[in-house]
Amino acid sequence: MNADSYKNCLDKLFKLGRFGIKLELDTISNILKLLNSPQKNYKTIHIAGTNGKGSIGTYISSILIQAGYRTGFYTSPHLIKFNERFSINGIDVSDAEIVQAYQAVNKVDIGKRKATFFEIATAMAFYIFNKNRVEFAVIETGMGGRFDATNILTPEISVISNLSIEHTDYLGNTIKALAREKAGIIKLNKPVVTGVIQPSGIEFIKTKAKEKSAPLYIYKKNFSTRKAPNHNRFSYKGIFQELKNIETPLKGDHQRDNTALALAALELLSVKRKDNDKQIFTESNVRKGLKKTKWPGRLDYVLDKPCVIIDGAHNQHASKILSDYLRKNFEGVKLTSVIGILDDKPYESMLKNLVYSSSRIIFTKAKTGRSIDPLILKKATAKFSNAEIIIMEDVGKACAFAINTSKESDAVCIAGSLYVAGEAKEKIDNEFRS
Repeated sequence: MNADSYKNCLDKLFKLGRFGIKLELDTISNILKLLNSPQKNYKTIHIAGTNGKGSIGTYISSILIQAGYRTGFYTSPHLIKFNERFSINGIDVSDAEIVQAYQAVNKVDIGKRKATFFEIATAMAFYIFNKNRVEFAVIETGMGGRFDATNILTPEISVISNLSIEHTDYLGNTIKALAREKAGIIKLNKPVVTGVIQPSGIEFIKTKAKEKSAPLYIYKKNFSTRKAPNHNRFSYKGIFQELKNIETPLKGDHQRDNTALALAALELLSVKRKDNDKQIFTESNVRKGLKKTKWPGRLDYVLDKPCVIIDGAHNQHASKILSDYLRKNFEGVKLTSVIGILDDKPYESMLKNLVYSSSRIIFTKAKTGRSIDPLILKKATAKFSNAEIIIMEDVGKACAFAINTSKESDAVCIAGSLYVAGEAKEKIDNEFRS
């Protein structure tokens, strides 16, 4: 493989973004058939929901790896490098594997409609995992569920994390409409685990699960958690087992909910395995697997002096979680917020969360055509905040300025988009942590 072939493949892939999002499964289905249905050669866990998909997926993957299973994990988007979307036993695949997978998939993209970026990437994931002979693949949906390219799967377990209004042009503008899309991943006779709490959402999921004869397990009803006096630990009262003093390296109280959904899925997966298979849900596997979990760009502490946190916080729900975390952990600390938001997000309500604790705000713009003009963010914020506002469109320069003009006792929070999080992380890794 020459150096340019990897770049050329990615250039071709990213250009596919101009074809937008197509809500149908025929194209991905035809591609996979021509690849001899690689996704049928291993067991899968399918995860949908508004927030927490990546955390849940990485918990499940880490524990499966700890249990001795060769495990693939497909997630999106990536932060810095495209390869991050595809990992095997916790290691991102190589450039050469990306090229091989792209060429194999592109060769069979011969349908009436050319595949979109996400359809090609998803087919690549299934191809890569089969090529590497994984035993389990943990698959995160891209958007929605019902017509998501990943929904060609028949998983062992389906997980629906939570619901918050997003992508209204594609998924609808009500919780019930959103639940309809996410519940599309529920399959005949396959167990479902969910953390959905809204009445209209959970009722729709119950109805769909009943239609599919899919056993449904609801967080805080069929399994639950309880916070320990030490807020970093909690107990898990599961479907079949209980564990005390559980700890995860990922920050934030919301990780208790994400961990619970992952553990419930693993309990059900353990029950489905044959007696001669390696055990999955053991106390040792759970504790060691959780301890090894990593999920960059989500409440990610990347510098100490000043304290710098990167968090994707890319929608209303995530921005509220971040706001609550900052209020709780950075009271009395001078905080600079570096913020960039995409144009399909409820930016005004997000801003009220993201700037609440800020002494200074720097609005920026990720290198994607979907970024909101920082001037629009500034105008919206001026309605409810008296904080100093600066505009620096380049994310890297905005982060460097925020860090270099903060005292060691101050804090910097970079948030609003996973695209911003990725550009920020790359800048800080290269110039402040080298």
